[in-house]
Amino acid sequence: MTPYSKFKVMKETPAGLIAENLLKAKEIALNDSRVPEQLKNYLQKALDVALGLDPYLDAMATAQRKASPDHGPGEAGGTETRVWLQEECTSASLNGKLASQEDKIAPDWCQIFTMFVHMMRARKILLIGKLKGYSILAIAEELPDDGKIFACAEVPYLGVNSQEAFDYSSDGKKISMQVGPMADTLETLHAEDEHFDIVFIDADQRNAVNYYSFVMDNHLLRMDGVICVENTLMKGQVYLENISDENVLAVRKLNTVINSDPRVQQIILPVQCGLSIIRRNSTPPDAVIESKVLVRDDVFWGYNRRRILDRLRLDDKVAYVTGGGQGIGRAFAHALGEAGAKVAVVDLVLAKAETVACELSLKGIKSFALAADISKPEDVQRVVDAIVARWGTIHIACNNAGINMNSASEDTSLEEWDKTFNVNLRGLFLCCQAAGRIMLNQGYGKIINTASMASLIVPHPQKQLAYNVSKAGVVKLTQTLGTEWVDRGVKVNCISPGIVDTPLIRSKDLRPLVRRWLADIPAGKLAQVTDLQAAVVYLASEASDYMTGHNLVIEGGQSLW
Repeated sequence: MTPYSKFKVMKETPAGLIAENLLKAKEIALNDSRVPEQLKNYLQKALDVALGLDPYLDAMATAQRKASPDHGPGEAGGTETRVWLQEECTSASLNGKLASQEDKIAPDWCQIFTMFVHMMRARKILLIGKLKGYSILAIAEELPDDGKIFACAEVPYLGVNSQEAFDYSSDGKKISMQVGPMADTLETLHAEDEHFDIVFIDADQRNAVNYYSFVMDNHLLRMDGVICVENTLMKGQVYLENISDENVLAVRKLNTVINSDPRVQQIILPVQCGLSIIRRNSTPPDAVIESKVLVRDDVFWGYNRRRILDRLRLDDKVAYVTGGGQGIGRAFAHALGEAGAKVAVVDLVLAKAETVACELSLKGIKSFALAADISKPEDVQRVVDAIVARWGTIHIACNNAGINMNSASEDTSLEEWDKTFNVNLRGLFLCCQAAGRIMLNQGYGKIINTASMASLIVPHPQKQLAYNVSKAGVVKLTQTLGTEWVDRGVKVNCISPGIVDTPLIRSKDLRPLVRRWLADIPAGKLAQVTDLQAAVVYLASEASDYMTGHNLVIEGGQSLW
């Protein structure tokens, strides 16, 4: 490939324009014998760098997932429909150029944008301006099932049936097309009190500043939201002198307005023709309320300048979860890890603990597995010592391990009674004591015990005397430790789940029992382990620092009937 043919495939980006001018300079230099050879070599080196930048960035960007094009309309299949949308909806009958345009644009801002969507865990997105069907559907795939994209355009970008094309896909159903004058659409969204995690502006340059101002002034962007604006370098012209092009001047004004806005921070990425990333300041500028008194309290600024969601973070905290190899314990381990904690997974069966620890590692959570019988003091101490040896301390003790051996009271053997209490109460006490000593010494810690709704009522029709009494003991132990240790920085609380949906109770033999339980639950359904995850994160975080000795009941209202 000759240097000129290589240049022909370059994009019209700042790097591409630099390459174009370098190439012309090199051609002049090659035809002028007076140009030193050393200067020609430097021109070639600069040209190589400029020519190679955009292709390399494209090559190193992970390719978007594309399913096989075997499915068409009527065969909704998520990513399959995205391929159909690209290959069929962009046919000559609509606009034959769109397919090539979208192939060009997708590896650039679209991939960056979908990365932002993922990192921010965005749920609601506003797209303003020049819309590309393939790119919008790619973004929709990153949203959760209840996510929503409001795509606003002056005219339909794929013809009158574009929304129908989206609706063939389960991801496409997250997209709402808003066609018409942009100002009217934004006014409508404002009137409906819409609130967005991310706003993307790729509109007519002369109106972009108005769209940005409307979004900010009317609070369409949530507190931690981000605005992205495309084409903010205008092929490198925006920072050149003696430019009279109205579009370039409009973009220059937009960049200046954003940069001088005290509510936000801005950076411009040299991707394609420039992508601006704008976010609200984490700490708002000095605010004045109606009485002209400067707001400086913790409610406005956040306690210790940390907003409420930040206070739920567990970054750099060390946690363990007993009974972490399955069920509720597994859910707790994932929740604590997702909130930022390092998690030691403890279970009677090492293989189960290792499986969960592997799951956490796949999500980037620091974890390791330990086997222990918590009814044995030496096992409990070994677990605590191993965690301290590895991570230096323990901040969060999640004592979840427990057993249930159903029998009528008159048939409950002493062996069954002792075995139940050895795990549910003795083992839990041993864990509280061993972890508590470390926490008391450092002046901080959170202990979260798993009790049960059975501590409040006698669940029926199952008969489980030993279990009920042991869980009532967990609540009283929690209350006692919670009051004894609170003034030394250690908070002890417990969670009392209702009947949790597990594989064990889905058996055919237990269906009549499940129907009976459902009749006793106002919520009309069993608890899922995911219903308990937010509670354990709250009790483990600084947001619950004033709570101790509390029994947090999560049972769908069953204990109220």
